[in-house]
Amino acid sequence: MKILLTGSTGYIGRRLLPELVEAGHEVVCPVRDDRRFDYEDFDEKFLRSVQVIACDFLDSESLDQLPKDIDAAYYFIHSLTSNSQAFSKLEAETASNFKNYMDSTTARQIIYLGGIANDKELSVHLSSRRNVETILAESNVPLTVLRSAIIIGSGGASFEIIRDLVEKLPVMIAPKWLNSKCQPIGIYNVMEYLKGVLGNEKTLNQTFDIGGRDILTYKQMLLQFAEVRGLKRYIITVPVLTIKLSSLWLYLVTSTSYRLARNLVDSMKNEVVARDHRIEKIVPIDKLSYKQSLERTFLRINQKQVVSSWKDSFSNPDFNYSFLQQLEAPRHGCFIDQRSYPFDRAPGQVMENIWAIGGDRGWYYGNFLWKIRGLMDKLVGGVGLRRGRRSPTDLKGGDALDFWRVLYANKEEMRLLLFAEMKLPGDAWLEFRIKKSDDEYCLIQTATFRPLGLWGRLYWYLVLPFHGFIFKNMARNLISFQETNSIQGGE
Repeated sequence: MKILLTGSTGYIGRRLLPELVEAGHEVVCPVRDDRRFDYEDFDEKFLRSVQVIACDFLDSESLDQLPKDIDAAYYFIHSLTSNSQAFSKLEAETASNFKNYMDSTTARQIIYLGGIANDKELSVHLSSRRNVETILAESNVPLTVLRSAIIIGSGGASFEIIRDLVEKLPVMIAPKWLNSKCQPIGIYNVMEYLKGVLGNEKTLNQTFDIGGRDILTYKQMLLQFAEVRGLKRYIITVPVLTIKLSSLWLYLVTSTSYRLARNLVDSMKNEVVARDHRIEKIVPIDKLSYKQSLERTFLRINQKQVVSSWKDSFSNPDFNYSFLQQLEAPRHGCFIDQRSYPFDRAPGQVMENIWAIGGDRGWYYGNFLWKIRGLMDKLVGGVGLRRGRRSPTDLKGGDALDFWRVLYANKEEMRLLLFAEMKLPGDAWLEFRIKKSDDEYCLIQTATFRPLGLWGRLYWYLVLPFHGFIFKNMARNLISFQETNSIQGGE
């Protein structure tokens, strides 16, 4: 079959792609920026079955280049991290453009993964997902809808938030709706259902709830997570925590953004339990328990096999997507701190250090100062340092890297370019290059800041003294660091 797979660089689509190719399908991957597609992760034989096309489903004209001779399509386009007013509008517009495109194709099936929404009064988030279903159902192409509860998998938003809460807080003061029921499902089972409904005539124009083996309250999920991790945790539920206060608490404690926290907390008021079990006969699978899903997830994490992460999503309207098109930091009207250090090590060793920067490795000097900067950013509504990174050793354009965004990452060119997503009175870039001059290699580290108004200029001069020792020592440690070293100026 020839299948259109939206969201192929996202959390679900990135995992489904290799399974579709392995099953012998030809896959078309529409992406906003084809540089974010993981070409380097696949061999030549695999890529012969994949067609990557740059387009944007918010721009209907860009869809003209998509093929018409497809057999089926997966719809994995969501805007969860946008603000409440914006994401509903964006999701509706995107779904409408997708529907119009599908009506011009030869496709015989659309498959949509949404959220369980059985209550009469739904959160804004679940209402938006239901609205997307309605729009897609208006297509001439038969629709198959799978509605899931929380998905448990490495790199998933729900999993990472639960992990942050359990591993950081011995005692939790939580809102009363932590007693709401949920039916979490492992990402492995989600993949089985997504593959099982493809081309299955019994699923056309049908909607199914999918869930794991267990029905648990959110409180039970947290406590069972603690058991799997060998931790003792205590949870006290109180009725006085409002949605706003709960969202703020979740934002400060975990790696989530405030908007995502707000949408998630709002959705927790709804019971997300499968009521329709017809899918179990149509696509019979061995459903995992919640603890089995957690154990499987940690196995992948320990093996460093996190394929995709919600943190790399670009659905947040605060991010200026056009920055991804900038392969060079600007120079006009900017303050620039550039440092050049020759070295006599193998350049590949220094590149490995650069590619491991941030996350658990840290920033090679003054990690406690970076953490203070991250905390300050969190307090003013920024992303902070808690996003970490998708992989401890791999980087690609579009990845989140603590409070930076990877704009360009090319090991062959020995170059990494980052854009700052922390709250700043201006825009900031950080670049690492390795160049060869005569018989000597040199690390060139460049910090660029484009100030916004007078405060932006004052900010630059205020932080300039810190640059003097932080950037200097960071560059030197990037050159000298070996895996057995401790990072100077660290914790």
